[in-house]
Amino acid sequence: MPSRDMRSIIRQNGVPSLPDFRNLGTILRILIAVNAGALLVAFARDPAPAALFAGWTAMVTIVEPYLFIVLVVLWLGAPWLGRLRYGVAVGLVALVVVLAGLVTFELFRGIEVLSPAHVLVWIAWGLLATFGLLFYFELRARALSPALVEARLAALQARIRPHFLFNSINAVLSLVRAEPRRAERALEDMADLFRVLMRDNRELTPLADELELCRQYLELEQLRLGERLVVDWNLKSMPADALVPPLVLQPLLENAVYHGIEPSSAPGVVSINVFLTRGYVHAILKNPYRRDGGRHHAGNKMALANVRERLALHFDAEASLRSRVTRDGYEVHIRMPYRTADTDAAQRSSRGSAPGGGPRGNGSAVSRVRVTPLPYFDPRPTHA
Repeated sequence: MPSRDMRSIIRQNGVPSLPDFRNLGTILRILIAVNAGALLVAFARDPAPAALFAGWTAMVTIVEPYLFIVLVVLWLGAPWLGRLRYGVAVGLVALVVVLAGLVTFELFRGIEVLSPAHVLVWIAWGLLATFGLLFYFELRARALSPALVEARLAALQARIRPHFLFNSINAVLSLVRAEPRRAERALEDMADLFRVLMRDNRELTPLADELELCRQYLELEQLRLGERLVVDWNLKSMPADALVPPLVLQPLLENAVYHGIEPSSAPGVVSINVFLTRGYVHAILKNPYRRDGGRHHAGNKMALANVRERLALHFDAEASLRSRVTRDGYEVHIRMPYRTADTDAAQRSSRGSAPGGGPRGNGSAVSRVRVTPLPYFDPRPTHA
């Protein structure tokens, strides 16, 4: 089952529901659609560039305040609207659009001459845009059905596992003859890691668990690379209870080791900095970088594209992944909204969903996920 945190993007049952008016992706789509619609109307009136720009500007001066009022009211009332039946909620949204049109008319009455006929036209356009957008979000919810998203997430996870297996086996093979006891312990660590990898990784997991997985993986790599791999952990401000997509950091650390550490015989530092600020979880990974790639090819950026797509499936436009070459290395910066099991349960309650829902309900296994306390993770630098 997909996580409940995806319910603002993915409808979990066959009953239609309003989009989440507090989701950044929803707001951006509404803004783009309404302004694009205004541009099309201006183009239909006069396609000449000068007239088109003047007409669109004149329309936007009224459309933007109108839209702003509607979005603010819907943002404030989103939790309450989510508890209502779809038909009732749609009726209230339409009422908000009508009242916002009347408020906008009052605001502009002293600035521009607007007859009652103009107001009715603006409200009619507002209602048309509202029903059109609700229809679009309904179609999008159907397209992002749980079955399709589960299949996509499973496919993305399946692409990650072979890389992890290959690198881990290489690390153990380097010890089999020289240090058999150490190789045996490494195999036990691999067994623990693969128990995590083989579970249902379509649901969100505590950040502390994801970082523990990263620590175990890097310890396996240190068996192979020795002193060439130095890991710098900066986790003092880490929100251990944050829910994140599984395997969101580990594939990027594989890239860091493969491209940043292996090509060089000199020691290199892989830096992991995780912190919480302004309601978002940030993870910044840094590693050495060689423009010529050293002994390795440049790579096809599969891990970056994979993680970026899974972030979009889970969080829509509220999450981002950026990578760049810096003066002293290569940096990947992930930003995710701060979600916890408690806040997720509160949001689910505000939407009127019953706990413990079935596969097609709003419930999922997130409520059963184990949140590991911060002391479970050892942030000390790991050296061979």
